[in-house]
Amino acid sequence: MNEGTVIQATRKWVEDVVVGYNLCPFAKRELVRDRVRFVVSDADNEESLFQSLQIELLRLDDEPEIETTLLIHPQVLQDFPDYNEFLGAADGLLTYLDMEGIYQIASFHPDYQFADTAPDAAENYTNRSPFPMLHLLREASLESAIDNHPDVDGIPPRNIELMNKLGAEKMRTILTGCINVAENAGK
Repeated sequence: MNEGTVIQATRKWVEDVVVGYNLCPFAKRELVRDRVRFVVSDADNEESLFQSLQIELLRLDDEPEIETTLLIHPQVLQDFPDYNEFLGAADGLLTYLDMEGIYQIASFHPDYQFADTAPDAAENYTNRSPFPMLHLLREASLESAIDNHPDVDGIPPRNIELMNKLGAEKMRTILTGCINVAENAGK
């Protein structure tokens, strides 16, 4: 799958799922303002993904007009336990670069699974994406958005309730649809 198709599928997922179902009430504003960077890493191993992550963190530091970055890595960390383990190293990179407290890394994966949930639990779809990705966020912006939201603590339970209401099968279909639409548009 080419880079354009990966970005198109990811953007559709952000528009239809993240914004469409209001899973993140802060996402729409930045998407509309075109301040979300979608980038596909050609990494095919963890070391090269680590390098891509460092490049994107430094880019955020150099380019304040980018609010957030979705670093999509379709060729590496397809296995969720490996991906989940990599997150510790990613957080370690923030510490190493002295960027802890400046940036935060959120996680999305096609097989995302919260602790103490079944692999097929609908609530896992709050963090399931078309491809493995690392979401790089500016801490100050996140804190400001949280401070201005009337019920931040209510977001996760509302999202879980919504996913359970919609069901895993519907969410799986929507996620697959994002990829299919992008693939068909590229033909």
